[in-house]
This record gives sequence, C-alpha cells and structure tokens, in this order.
Amino acid sequence: MSDPVQIQFALISHTNNGKTTLARTLVGVDVGEVRDAAHVTVFAESHPLLTTDAGDTLHLWDTPGFGDSVRLLKRLAMSGNPIGWFLREVIDRYRDRPFWLSQQALRTAKDNADVVLYLVNSSENPSDAGYLPAEMKILEWLGKPVVVLLNQLGPPRPASDEQAEQARWKQHLDQFTIVRDVLAMDAFARCWVHERVFYEAVGKLVDESKRAGYARLFAAWEANNQHRFHEAMRLTAAQLAAAAQDSQPIEEEEKSLVKSAMKAVGLAKTDRQRQEKAMAQLVERLNINITATTTQLLKLHHLDPSSAAKVNARVLENFSIRAPVDKAQAGLLGAVVSGAATGLSADLMAGGLTFGAGAILGGLVGALTMAGAAWGFNTTTDRNRTTMQFADEFLRSLLVTSVLRYLAVAHFGRGRGNFVESEAPPFWQQEVERAVAEQGDLAGAWQALRDAGDAQAGRARLDAVVLGATASTLTRLYPGHPLALSQPPV
Repeated sequence: MSDPVQIQFALISHTNNGKTTLARTLVGVDVGEVRDAAHVTVFAESHPLLTTDAGDTLHLWDTPGFGDSVRLLKRLAMSGNPIGWFLREVIDRYRDRPFWLSQQALRTAKDNADVVLYLVNSSENPSDAGYLPAEMKILEWLGKPVVVLLNQLGPPRPASDEQAEQARWKQHLDQFTIVRDVLAMDAFARCWVHERVFYEAVGKLVDESKRAGYARLFAAWEANNQHRFHEAMRLTAAQLAAAAQDSQPIEEEEKSLVKSAMKAVGLAKTDRQRQEKAMAQLVERLNINITATTTQLLKLHHLDPSSAAKVNARVLENFSIRAPVDKAQAGLLGAVVSGAATGLSADLMAGGLTFGAGAILGGLVGALTMAGAAWGFNTTTDRNRTTMQFADEFLRSLLVTSVLRYLAVAHFGRGRGNFVESEAPPFWQQEVERAVAEQGDLAGAWQALRDAGDAQAGRARLDAVVLGATASTLTRLYPGHPLALSQPPV
C-alpha cells in the first residue's frame, strides 16, 4: 500500500454566493457562520471531509469571498514586487480588510490546494455575472485545476431541467480553459447521489502521486453512504412491517341486564363505535411509529431530530391521494399515511372519547372507510374474536409516502440548519409510484407478514421492495448517475 496522503480542496467564490453553506453540507456539521451578507467568512478555515484508517486525509478550505474582483486581479499582478507587498500587508490589511482577506484566501489556495472548487450562483444568467472574467483570470493565476459548482439551483426539479441548466453554464464556461468540469452541487437540495458524482469527478484531477490515497478516501466515503442508505431502508421497511402486522381487537359487547337496558334506550356503544375505537388505536400507533422512524432517519443523516413533524407535514403537502374520496377526506387520509395526523387525544389510547378527540377520530376513520372498507381497514375473525387491520391498498400508499419521506431527508442540505420547505416536490410522487409498481403484486408480502409462520419471508420480500423502489426512484431522478449499491449487510 502507498503512503498516506493529504489532499486539500479550496472552496472559492464571489462573496455571498453560499460557500460556507455548501461547506456545511459537504462536511456534515455546522461550520462557520451562515448569513445573507457579504464577507461573512473572514478567515480561511480548514475542515476535514474524509479520513481513512491508513492515515489519508481530505480537507476542505472555506475561504473569504471575492469582492472587487477587477481590483483584486490588479493587486495580484503586483504580488511579486516590494510595492505590491507594501500595499497588501500595510495599506490593505488595515484600511480595507475585506480586500486583504480576499488576497489571503488566494494565497491559501495557491499554497495548499490540490483542486479549486469555484462556486457560482446558478440562479443568475452566466452572461450577467460581470465578475466572472476577472475571477477566471484570478483562478488561472492560481495554476490549479478548477471545478465549477452550481449552487442555488432551487428546489429539486426533473433531471432534464437540471441537466439543461448545467449545460447552459458549461457552454458559457468552455471559453475558460482553466475550468476542468462543471457540476451541480446545491447546498440546499443536494442528494448523496450528487456527492458521489462530485467525488468521482474531482478525484480525476488529483495529482497522480496522490490518486491511490484518494481512492482509499473515496472508498471510505462510499462505504459510509452504503451503510447509511441500507440502514435507512431497514428503518423504513421495519415501520411498514409493523403497520402490516398490527391489529386491534374490536371490543366485545358486554352481556348484562344493565347493558341491555342501556342499549334499549340508545345509551350503549354501538358496533360502529367499537369499530371506530379500534381504528383510532391503529391510526394512533401508526403515527407514533412514523414519527419515531422519521426521527431516526434524521439522526442517521446527522440532522436535527426535532424536525420530524416538519418533514411529515412537508410530505403530506406534496402527496396526492389516489382514491375516490373528496378533497377534505383526501386531506385527512393523506395526513394518516404521511404521519402528519399526530395529536389525537391521549385518552383515545386509554379507551376514552372526548368531544374533540371524537371529532378528529370520526374524520380520520371516515376518510379511511369512505372509499370502501377494503381500502382503509380489513376485519378478520380469529378464535371467534373480530380484529381490525390496515388494508393492502392503504399499506401501498403508506409505502409510497415512506419512500417520499426518505427522499425528503436524503435531499436536505445541512447548510440551512433546521429542516425547511421545498424538500418534497410533487413530481417525486409520480416517480415513486412508478417504482413501486415495478415491484409487482405486494398482496403476497403483506399477507406473509401477517402470517406468523411466514413472517420472515414476508419481511425479506418487503425489504427487497423498499430497497428496489427507492433505488429505482433515485435512478430515475438522476439518470446517468450510477448508484453502485452493494447488497445490504446480513
């Protein structure tokens, strides 16, 4: 094995283009300060991106942004003579600190960087970015290979739209020979699929003497993401299996003289009330489980676990019910399958029914049964006792929203801190439903999970469905970006 290597990337851009935000996303922790203002980063800071057991390290330098690029270029041209040194270290350092910091950032990149990552604001037209020609000359002065990263791409869009925007920038930047590649790397809406393409592309620009070490670093990154992906799939499948296997006995009608008298005058619980109570208990357990799973997914991705409710609300907002129910019923039904229907009164679980809880309960179970009892709930009789379970079609919708929830978490850019809007665009649902349809008839999997003698085979089938549907969705969202997914650990 070759000796350990130290590789350094320098992240450079015009001021206030989102360098520190992207650095947080890549590093995976809250580094630096993020504000909508110029010159927030005042010193060049190095952060570890990847390490290996062999001692290889990959560091990312977050540098102060360029301000007056034209003036900066002129100053750099004087850097090799005494007058240039005096202007930089005496005049600029004390009278124009942001300008001095820009020069320091470039000196850091020139001295330390193996590859320069130049970040641009993709929301603006490249021909309108007047600072680009001067900054490209500055990058030429560095004498390092440059990869342009497109930031601020906005919410996730269909692949064809994103590829068109990437092609537009690449065409404009082809005039600058220093640019070796143009990649999409949005700090707000990137997925680990984006990062894999990034690490592969940049690795080709590392000096030949360091490529063996870089290969070890990339392998470590890939192993970590493989583990995280398969663990996310395991959590998702476990939550779905629990819903498929869950059941709630319907209370038996008490046989007594008092109960008979109450029934005669209309005061006793009806069969419908007992069924609704069983439905409510199933729904409540389901939502508790969904919230717990969402929290675990956020922790797995090193995100704020308190954002679970926001994630589920966002999935609900972008999920459309495909069932013959009206708009109000569809909204309530969507709340159930997305995990956003938490908040039912605790006394439901204890067996009580307040007026407020009863109203919520009636809406939820009404939405589930309006399209037909088989769509929302099934009843079975076992040992002369009737139980309530979630129906197959309901579980199928639950599978779709579970994949959408994973996508929402996996696309979250760490740079923003807490989870915010725009992580579950509506076109995702169509792609997920197509991927689920490819998995074949799921009825056998649900039934196997409910059958104690075949539950293990049912769980294996469900694990394969969740993995297959999610991988197929990612492949459709990012065509041409190989996932290279290994088999999950046994």
